[in-house]
Amino acid sequence: MRFGNLPPEAIDALKRYIAEDVRSGDITTEMTIPEDTTALATIYAKERAVLAGIEEVAAIADFSELTYEVLAFEGNWVDPQQPVMRLRGSAWTLLTVERVCLNIVQRMSGIATKVYNMVSIARKENPKVKVAATRKTTPGFRFFEKRAVVVGGGDPHRYALDDMVLIKNNHITAAGGVRAAVTAAKEKTSFSKKISCEARTLQQVQEAIGAGADIVLLDNFKPKDVGGLVEVLKADGTREKVILEVSGGINEENIRDYAKSGVDVISSGALTHSFKSSDFHMLLSMN
Repeated sequence: MRFGNLPPEAIDALKRYIAEDVRSGDITTEMTIPEDTTALATIYAKERAVLAGIEEVAAIADFSELTYEVLAFEGNWVDPQQPVMRLRGSAWTLLTVERVCLNIVQRMSGIATKVYNMVSIARKENPKVKVAATRKTTPGFRFFEKRAVVVGGGDPHRYALDDMVLIKNNHITAAGGVRAAVTAAKEKTSFSKKISCEARTLQQVQEAIGAGADIVLLDNFKPKDVGGLVEVLKADGTREKVILEVSGGINEENIRDYAKSGVDVISSGALTHSFKSSDFHMLLSMN
């Protein structure tokens, strides 16, 4: 079976979510509806949102032996009362998977909508800037949250700890300083892995660049301070040697100011921990 276009680990996660919801059986459905009943279920948007999660519902339909028709594409805006997908098959199955399908579409669309809005704000000021997520995700739901970020036009950043070297403040403390941490990473890390180093002062930024960091993460800098730091690096000829990333308390209200500052990447944990789920519902009709 096709199971959508998702990797096996995502399919396994979807099956776990349904098993968690069903446990020993959907007793309401089983006690009220004849087992051989078939139906058509339509998922509708209840508010304007950037649609995401359709691939996940398609995968659930595949392994649940339902057929489906996609009526709206991921990454596009949908409006209230717009149908986005139809599922057809056993009424028992449709009602059993309903809540998991809606939970996924609502959460992923909420993330995609927030990402789209923040990317739009930032790129009005800096068309080249990337808006990236972080690892501040829901345990067990990271793949889907990261995919929703991509659907919304953002960058997923690291998926897990083995994706790249990211030297944070606690690593710096334990290693004995920025230069020591970056130098050790350069000596032990494959050329295929980028090295990013967090910095909280101009001195730390300059040490990280001098030690050969590929990316410098400006942590909890104010927008005006980022702009001033960028000008210093331009003046000493080191600005083009690194990718500059900024992170820390970034949201819709201040992302425009960070985009103006001249950084390359704006990372925001709010994309996956402070979004509002979009509202969708599923309605059954009988064949």
